[in-house]
Amino acid sequence: MIEPTLNYVLCPGPAATGVSSGNASVAESRHRMAYWEWNATGNPAHPHVVLCVHGLSRQGRDFDTLARALSAHARVICPDVVGRGQSDWLADPMGYQIPQYAADMLALVAQLQGQGPIATLDWVGTSMGGLIGMGVAGQPGLPLPVPVRRLVLNDVGPVIQWEALQRIGLYLGQLARFESLQQAADAMWAISTSFGPHTPQQWLELSRHMVRTLPEGGITLHYDPAIAVPFRALTQESAAAGEAMLWQLYDHIAARTLLLRGAQSDLLSRETAQAMAQRGPRARLVEFEGVGHAPTLVAADQVAAVTGFLLAAEGALAG
Repeated sequence: MIEPTLNYVLCPGPAATGVSSGNASVAESRHRMAYWEWNATGNPAHPHVVLCVHGLSRQGRDFDTLARALSAHARVICPDVVGRGQSDWLADPMGYQIPQYAADMLALVAQLQGQGPIATLDWVGTSMGGLIGMGVAGQPGLPLPVPVRRLVLNDVGPVIQWEALQRIGLYLGQLARFESLQQAADAMWAISTSFGPHTPQQWLELSRHMVRTLPEGGITLHYDPAIAVPFRALTQESAAAGEAMLWQLYDHIAARTLLLRGAQSDLLSRETAQAMAQRGPRARLVEFEGVGHAPTLVAADQVAAVTGFLLAAEGALAG
């Protein structure tokens, strides 16, 4: 079975500590972002690149099932957004926001372009990863080698329900100590049942890369608890004010867009999803029953929806 390789890109921006992930500190003004590369094409510089960007408290190995399905057709790149997984932690927690994440993705794409010209660039973004994708695809003047061709927004849009943000705020940054992976997986499931049905084995695999070993023994969650600092600074008023900017970005997206929604999502309302199907790139909407926020792209029907969209011939998507 194909496995990914772990790579790094040096990104400009705030100082990074690297303290928690086992990484050495880097130059004061830069930080390293880790990324997992899947490639079964036989061409290490395959010209079709699919970027898969995870949600707020997740990491790049969330996409293992989808990446395996795509890896025979494209170079699949799954970054650990800074502060998560194998990436450095930022010294200034206020750097944990979309502008920094988007800048890091531009640095990543530039490095990939240097390894081999990119002819086709696609983006799959879950929740926060979708917001980053909107920021990149919705600004035509950014230094990309090619525009984003196809964009998958997984249960996210310009309007984020305040109640969902409050729910996430209850657990974000609360890093408990666990004695085993199974104990950690059980604790994560208690706050993640909205992800929809998973077998015990599927959930254990999703949980495996969500933890790191503590020096004193035991394990804890993989991310810098300081990612919660800017999140907790968000107010209902500032969130509402950001909607106009996000709609502006969305309306400037030229990429063909697929919008996935958990039918029971509390973050992306059906009203917002329907508006996204009518304006801007006029996203094609696919909903999954029995799932809230957010589909994990592990279930066969979810994987098929994404692979079918990304790998379809251009004419098959017309209309």
